[in-house]
Amino acid sequence: QVQLVESGGDLVQPGGSLNLSCAASGFTFNRYAMFWYRQPPGKERDLVAAITSDGTSTTYEDSVKGRFTMSRDNAKNMVYLQMNNLEAEDTGVYFCMVHYFRTNYWGQGTQVTVSS
Repeated sequence: QVQLVESGGDLVQPGGSLNLSCAASGFTFNRYAMFWYRQPPGKERDLVAAITSDGTSTTYEDSVKGRFTMSRDNAKNMVYLQMNNLEAEDTGVYFCMVHYFRTNYWGQGTQVTVSS
């Protein structure tokens, strides 16, 4: 079965950096685009970044452009989100997602808290 496991969240000061990871299994990883979503406290889950199946193209939500970088390693079935110059508004639970056979599969999420 499809499984996504996020890790790397932490408490970090404004201006700091974190690198989130998502380990994927249960599907042919190199055939599917992958997505990172963020859910701030009390708000809806929104798309932050996306990457094509071969990793050659990425897209970002406007507020994270130039600060976040999404990447993947198809040999390891891993996807990453490097987050630099973090802001308080980046606080939330971060989820990776894959759309597989008409279903969105989510991990359990990893908490990122940006606070001084």
